[in-house]
Parts: sequence; C-alpha cells; structure tokens
Amino acid sequence: MARYTDAQCRLCRREAMKLYIKGDRCYSDKCAIERRNYPPGQHGQNRGKMSDYGLQLREKQKIKRLYGLVEKQFESYFKEADRQKGVTGTNFLILLERRLDNTIYRLGFANSRSQARQLVRHSHFLVNGKKVNIPSFLLRPGDTVTVAEGSRNLAVINEAMGALPRRGLAAWLDLDTSRYEGIFKVYPTREEMNLPVQEQLVVEFYSK
Repeated sequence: MARYTDAQCRLCRREAMKLYIKGDRCYSDKCAIERRNYPPGQHGQNRGKMSDYGLQLREKQKIKRLYGLVEKQFESYFKEADRQKGVTGTNFLILLERRLDNTIYRLGFANSRSQARQLVRHSHFLVNGKKVNIPSFLLRPGDTVTVAEGSRNLAVINEAMGALPRRGLAAWLDLDTSRYEGIFKVYPTREEMNLPVQEQLVVEFYSK
C-alpha cells in the first residue's frame, strides 16, 4: 500500500496545523509550524483565496493526514459512517478514533500515530489478551489494550509513556501505567474528541 514518504513536516505546514506526525519534535521549537507558519513551495506565502471546493478538499486532506490514512482507507471509513444512523461527520470521526493505532497513541504507548502503527505491526500489543497486529482493528467499548509482556522494556514505549502528561489522556479511555494497560471505555462524543477539524466539509466534499 502506497504511503507518503516525503518530508513529514511539509504536511503540517500545508494544513496550517500541527498533525503531531513527528512526536516530540512537534512540541519543540524545531517544529516547522513554529519556524515557518505558511504553506510549503515557491508560492506558499502568496496563495489567494480558496474556493468552497478547495476548502472542502483541504479539510479532507487534513483529517486524512492527521490519522495517517491513504485515500482508499479514508473513503471506506466515510462510506461506513454514512451507512450508520446518526450524524455522518461524527460517526466518521468516531470510526477513526476507534482504530487500534490511534488508541495506542492516545493511551501514550507511542509518540505518534505512525509510530503506533509500526509497533502494532510488530505485535507489541494485545487486545483482550490476544495479539493483534492490524493497525486498523476497530475497538469496542470495554476492549482492553495491553503492552505484550516481552515488550514492556522497550525504550520507545517507556519514553512515550513518560511524555503522556504533556498530551493528556482522552476522556473515553482509562489507563493503568503499572500494568501497561488501557481500556476503551465508551465511544467518544464530538465534544470529547476536541479535534480542530470541520468534518462537515468532508461530508459536503463526498456529497457532490
């Protein structure tokens, strides 16, 4: 599956917000947004006003890059959200938050979603006591995520856990650091997710 392999900080600058792709670097003065808060490219500082379609496209790209998805995955989640009852935009964000790699990042077992994805693929986590190596695995209320016994001494996981207080723990999760264990308590509400995105623009983008 093709993934973006160019400079990651360009993505944050293009979307004019921190996507926290680089972990600790995003909290330092080395962050690209702090140093050059304008879009990349020759004409980055002289871009004109965007059309309605342009705004919708940028919001779609922003959310896609925030969660580290490719186009096919992103569209698949949207179609699933559209089939569900309730508000499509909120359903869509809940589906993205339910991903195992995102939950591991939210629990503080990884410094970024991309790092969480790599750790999942290397089977460092259990879900309800069973090894799961699929980053897109969708969690349900009551599911338990645990760092595998043999992975608890990994420096990358322990360093990430030490940085969690800076990010804070999501309201829909519980964490027991002594047991290297987290619980996905409930599906989050839109207010709890507190994401700086306008998901309605994505709904409008796919409604054309």
